[in-house]
Amino acid sequence: MQRDHRRKAPVEVNFFTEYGEGSRYRIEEVIGKGSYGIVCSAFDTHAGEKVAIKKINDIFEHVSDATRILREVKLLRILRHPDIVEIKHILLPPSRREFRDIYVVFELMESDLHQVIKANDDLTPEHYQFFLYQLLRGLKYIHTANVFHRDLKPKNILANADCKLKICDFGLARVAFNDTPTAIFWTDYVATRWYRAPELCGSFFSKYTPAIDIWSIGCIFAEVLTGKPLFPGKNVVHQLDLMTDLLGTPAAEAIARVRNEKARRYLSCMRKKRPVPFSQKFPHVDPPALRLLERMLAFEPKDRPTAEEALADPYFRSLAKVDREPFAKPVTKMEFEFERRRLTKEDVRELIYQEILEYHPKILKTLEGTDSMGFMYPSAVDQFKKQFAYLEEHYGNGVTVAPLERQHASLPRPCVFYPDNNVSVAQNQAGVTDNLSKCCIKEIEKPQPDRNCGIPMTRVPIQVPHRAQGAATSKPGKTVGSVPRYNNCMTAEAYEQRMMAKNPAALGHLYPRRNVSCKSDRGENEGIEGSNPVQPKPPQYIARKVAAAKGGAGNWY
Repeated sequence: MQRDHRRKAPVEVNFFTEYGEGSRYRIEEVIGKGSYGIVCSAFDTHAGEKVAIKKINDIFEHVSDATRILREVKLLRILRHPDIVEIKHILLPPSRREFRDIYVVFELMESDLHQVIKANDDLTPEHYQFFLYQLLRGLKYIHTANVFHRDLKPKNILANADCKLKICDFGLARVAFNDTPTAIFWTDYVATRWYRAPELCGSFFSKYTPAIDIWSIGCIFAEVLTGKPLFPGKNVVHQLDLMTDLLGTPAAEAIARVRNEKARRYLSCMRKKRPVPFSQKFPHVDPPALRLLERMLAFEPKDRPTAEEALADPYFRSLAKVDREPFAKPVTKMEFEFERRRLTKEDVRELIYQEILEYHPKILKTLEGTDSMGFMYPSAVDQFKKQFAYLEEHYGNGVTVAPLERQHASLPRPCVFYPDNNVSVAQNQAGVTDNLSKCCIKEIEKPQPDRNCGIPMTRVPIQVPHRAQGAATSKPGKTVGSVPRYNNCMTAEAYEQRMMAKNPAALGHLYPRRNVSCKSDRGENEGIEGSNPVQPKPPQYIARKVAAAKGGAGNWY
């Protein structure tokens, strides 16, 4: 078997755009291009092996194309078998919600079966047998997972110079979730016409089985034997004509079982044809190979063998060991829940990102427990909902527990202090759910310069008064904010900001004098953790200060 010598093409300079992991791969040559993107051979400097990197451009331009890519990467992650191509890695996009391209790293295969058939006219019967054995072994694994490939053809069979074959391209594959697969998901394009089963050409039956893939394997095997396609139909009608030229006109009983009225009428009106003996069509092929080929190309699906039955055929007596051939567990409905609903572009983007994370276990582990459709770091609203739900659940059971802490270091952590210095920390934590009105939230202390005094100040704990809580409970739906500290310096700053927002020209003539009382703020606030929180000034005091400010007084005290 000759090696496929592909013409080298210049490598694009910007193959990896913003993907940091791209530095791990050394691009060597372009080995394929198409409407989907580009495929390059590369050397993985970490693993020390050659790989194929498939760059898919603008995958979210059409939701149907993005769904096909999602289906393929998901199935190739689930179906791990020596006769199925393996995804080794998928590069992590720089942005979870804005990426458009993906880079899928496959094991490098040298060619495909189409090129092998075209370039090699010296294949031996041993080649034929080994090729078919690998295809049926891989197909057995796929079918035991309740997956139908639906697009088997020589170009979707990768090959190496050592005669190793691997099935690829699962973009049109579907999963059946019951024992009798129905036609609900067969309404779109399936299989290249030359390798399409008769029931798919004429919609003969309302229910399809894995026999559609067996027919495709039979067509591929016949092409390996002769070096040219078996049924190269120009359209569906011509395709049926070529099939019946070899297999003969279907029997009346078979035509009667065809559900499609037009297809049944066409087959009934077709002129009677006698089947051509396979020994005449393939004169130089071993009889055991022809007998198995004839079984796989039966017109009725029920007459075709399963992949497991085909492996047990006498043709593989010296090669196959059916008991040792691996089989897969059926794919669960949860894995392909997206097939049952209409997806938006953002839905598919998130699902593809989740698949990419499967190849980044460390990042996936850090994100466990977060909402799959949420942000990388959950918002504060989501965290507050979890905290309140946690408190309500345990409070209803009569259990006193501390509230949940935030999970991510990038988010600020709240500090809870209590005004009662005589109570221990453990007692304070135990009493969180008993009386939430006694606690106050204190942010991390950061020195802040005071514009009036020029002396750095420290934020003071904010205490929620009982009256504000009572007002909130008496008027449902009303939001009650926390009460600020009403000492002289902070009142001046806050009032100035409010006046500037309301009327920027109103404060043009106000120049507050230096407040002597600010000199002691630094010393008083440094020990705030060991003292009681500062109480707000009485309402009458605040009213007098506001009235004085409205009167145009230059003093703020």
